[in-house]
Amino acid sequence: MRSLGIIVFAGVTALTLASCSSTPAPTEAPTEDDAAVSVSEVQIIVPADPGGGWDQTGRAVSQILTSEGIVDSAAVTNIGGAGGTVGLASLANETDPFTLMVTGLVMVGAVETNAAANRIEDTTPIARLTEEALVVVVPEASPYETLEDLVDAIVETGQDVTVTGGSAGGADHILAGLLLEEAGLTDDEISTKLNYIPNSGGGEAVTLLLGNNVSAGISGVGEFVEHIEAGTMRALAVSSEEPVELLPDTPTITEAGYDVVLTNWRGLLAPGGISDAERDALIDVATQLQDTETWATELDTRGWSDAFLAGDEFDEYLTGNIDEVTATLRNIGLVD
Repeated sequence: MRSLGIIVFAGVTALTLASCSSTPAPTEAPTEDDAAVSVSEVQIIVPADPGGGWDQTGRAVSQILTSEGIVDSAAVTNIGGAGGTVGLASLANETDPFTLMVTGLVMVGAVETNAAANRIEDTTPIARLTEEALVVVVPEASPYETLEDLVDAIVETGQDVTVTGGSAGGADHILAGLLLEEAGLTDDEISTKLNYIPNSGGGEAVTLLLGNNVSAGISGVGEFVEHIEAGTMRALAVSSEEPVELLPDTPTITEAGYDVVLTNWRGLLAPGGISDAERDALIDVATQLQDTETWATELDTRGWSDAFLAGDEFDEYLTGNIDEVTATLRNIGLVD
């Protein structure tokens, strides 16, 4: 055997040599972390109320994981509040390693603006799944015909113009701040003039807009598109670099005169402290989801862009995104 070498000391008999050569080299028993594990059931935490983009994502993931036979069950639980940080606290206390929580840009901002005790850095990143453009809308009867009309009204009248969207410090709030920054307002002016009404789920924002109880709304294209198509909301601009397929006639914010591009990503986290084998198993679950035609169809239907990153690549991206968002929040006066 190669592992025993070929040096033979003088005086050792052929019998002894033969005995030594047949003795196997000791092997180290696999640790719990090394042993492969399989996943038959997952829990999915949606850290928001029903109706929004996180809820749509979590339920789409659940349905496809089970319909494609990737897992046997994938129960969804909504734990809304504080931009996802209530759900993040629940994940921090979760004992089931096969728990997946939907996350995204909104949560990155909310952790900072809420000074949350539990942080994304303490979780286990599994995969980034999607990116989505945001859309700025107004109710059908609104006097604002263009994005410039809306921004000018906020600059001139401040708190009289109300803007609703997701949680404080999330992607929608950040976009509103960036628009006013591009319009020439200082950090102090933005905090004084922007009357932003946060919601823990997209359904609440829709209700406010359809009831003409707010001046404008910002959310993911997928959350508002059916109301835009029905004519009960009017889309003023989308936040992507290029127009989106679901709203081909809606200009980008850049085309509307403001040099702002912002897309909202969504992905999956697992509890912190799980084993390497458990992490790998969950990454495999996410990868199998990504590879299905059903998921590709869901992306097209929702207007979501494929932005898949898994494991270490997602971890690296997340670290950079947290730094970037924190800097942006400081620049527009949402955190100190």
